[in-house]
Amino acid sequence: MRAEETRLFAPGTGASPPVLAGREREQAVLSQCLSDLTAGGSPPHDVVLIGPRGNGKTALLGWFENVCREASVQVVRLVPSRVGDRDALLGALLPVGRLRRWLATKLGVAGVGKAEWERSAAPASDFMDRLIARCRRRPTAVLVDEAHTLDLNVAQILLNVSQDVRRNAPFVLVLAGTPGLLAHLGKTNASFWDRLGKGLLGIGRLSDAAAEEALTVPLAAQDVRIDDEALDTAIARSQRFAYFVQLWGEALWDQRLATGETRLTVSHATAAGRAVAARMAEYYQRRYRELEAAGLLPAAAAVASLFEDGMDARATDGDIAAALASAGEDAAARLALREELNRLGYIWCPPGQLPPVVWQPGIPSLMQYVQEQAAVPPASEA
Repeated sequence: MRAEETRLFAPGTGASPPVLAGREREQAVLSQCLSDLTAGGSPPHDVVLIGPRGNGKTALLGWFENVCREASVQVVRLVPSRVGDRDALLGALLPVGRLRRWLATKLGVAGVGKAEWERSAAPASDFMDRLIARCRRRPTAVLVDEAHTLDLNVAQILLNVSQDVRRNAPFVLVLAGTPGLLAHLGKTNASFWDRLGKGLLGIGRLSDAAAEEALTVPLAAQDVRIDDEALDTAIARSQRFAYFVQLWGEALWDQRLATGETRLTVSHATAAGRAVAARMAEYYQRRYRELEAAGLLPAAAAVASLFEDGMDARATDGDIAAALASAGEDAAARLALREELNRLGYIWCPPGQLPPVVWQPGIPSLMQYVQEQAAVPPASEA
């Protein structure tokens, strides 16, 4: 395939990047789950991936789906908007024909009416028996992206199904969502989900080495070299945020196609940077409007002041509380605002930290954008 016909990077499409860099730990955990399934057993836990949007959770799910299919493990992808109630969920977990036959039989039994079925806290034993039998015939992985938007009743049923099936057949449930996913699951009556151990994985910004790998390896595979200065520019301006790294890869590749050069220099990075800046500005605007719609702009601007020291700045619970107090919020409001900013991934607290636990920015440059916009007076006052 000629270079002109090759599309290396596809940011924002949900497609897997050409190189899934910096996710070795997460891949190792998921690979162990796959090994358990192919050996005829179940992992000892579900897997929950949390992190701000744009850090590659969807790409990681896509990678796991591919390796599962290659190993003849059955994959069920659930979309929260399509499993909005119990019947839709159960229909997705069992083949439609089998579920229909089972529903007709089950609901036709004397004393088991539709109202009783809908009130039930968990799927009936006959359904579980059928699902367990299916998973024994073929190990199954259920994957849910954007799991923080799952209906709570559906989420509870799904967690209960996972617990029951994993005890009896090769099965794993993998949920991916924003940092607010943990609080969302905490609203269910299921309690075992929070004993995930190694199954709870935080997906944040890449390291310098991983960002470099994500850019240079795909380009090198096409016999394209990028100078150190150009590479440093791309990594610094991407903030090592996976989506922005892919934007840089796409823009640098476009420079290769436009100029025919196989060596990308700082001048190419400068030209690429203009295209990337426009895409980043669009992203900032969407996230800014999201914060505005949630009434969070004053809190977001106050918290942003804590992370002005660079990409790797950190803040404690006390720092966050003090920043929100300076914006005039009382104790209860400070906690609620912090959790809302966490839910949206504006700030987040990666799991598995030893004390003192610290917060990180989802995207440092988004915080700068929020501060800049907060400093602009309304048009009527300008």
